[in-house]
Amino acid sequence: MIKVWASMDENPSGGRKYKLKMESYVNFFKRTRQFVKAGFVQFEPRFGDPEYNRRAAFSLMEKSTSRLLVLPELFTTGYLFVSKKEVEEMAEEIPRGITTRLLSEFACDKNCHVVGGLAERAGDKYFNSSVIVGPGGYIATYRKAHLFNEEKLFFSPGDLPFEVYDIGEARVGMLICFDWFFPESARALALKGADIIAHCANLVLPHCPAAMITRCLENRVFAVTADRVGCDDRGKKKLEFIGLSQIVDPSGRVLVSAPEDKPMLGEFEIDPGAARNKTLLEYNNLFGDRRPEFYGIICESNQDKEFENVWK
Repeated sequence: MIKVWASMDENPSGGRKYKLKMESYVNFFKRTRQFVKAGFVQFEPRFGDPEYNRRAAFSLMEKSTSRLLVLPELFTTGYLFVSKKEVEEMAEEIPRGITTRLLSEFACDKNCHVVGGLAERAGDKYFNSSVIVGPGGYIATYRKAHLFNEEKLFFSPGDLPFEVYDIGEARVGMLICFDWFFPESARALALKGADIIAHCANLVLPHCPAAMITRCLENRVFAVTADRVGCDDRGKKKLEFIGLSQIVDPSGRVLVSAPEDKPMLGEFEIDPGAARNKTLLEYNNLFGDRRPEFYGIICESNQDKEFENVWK
């Protein structure tokens, strides 16, 4: 910690007198910046038992003092579906479903915002979705853009754009699990002004925690990844989840991380203003130095002829 001296007499190296006496520069900046506590809930859902899963999640949430709290992907149902019928039986409407209503009540009681992942029923379609709720109730839904492996058998691809929501102390965007593999996702949120990426996840690939450090560094944003632990064992099929939920800052520093195999409520006070400074060096700005005139191929459709030639 860096000592701030109250006077020349206290400072052995000499120097000007200071009117303020504080223990560290951290406390000084806390007084001059608007900090917000963000957190994640990591736990082990039971497949097919929404009531138990909500109780388990809320038991950890009740201990939270965060203004923004992130829950895992599909936290009410578990992950490893083996039939479309299972999805149909457990999916909920948003915002009229019980989970969104309970999250909204919690956010109202705690005066906070919550992002959580659940299976959504929308007409005759089903989505792997997340919701953001606040003290005033339901705010918005995000539908997973990049479906992972067998999710494509049960869910429709997301049909809503990446959006950013102002929750007062910060601007928040949502991603779900495998979205991390596609850097355009986080970049889109950053370009729309996100300070914090709320990342609901059920991670099975080991690379995501390190990749999210890169996503934060290359976009100068915070990310809160909420993963789950344990396994979904469906007899012939079984998936192990890696845990390792984390909060990462715009410089790529991991502020808090969870273990691989235990439930945890992780929280950290962050300064959203740090995500709004995109200056890298004296002559470099993260967004000012972009060259979108050369990035056109990134936005081309998968059916374009250029891609067919590349992928042969």
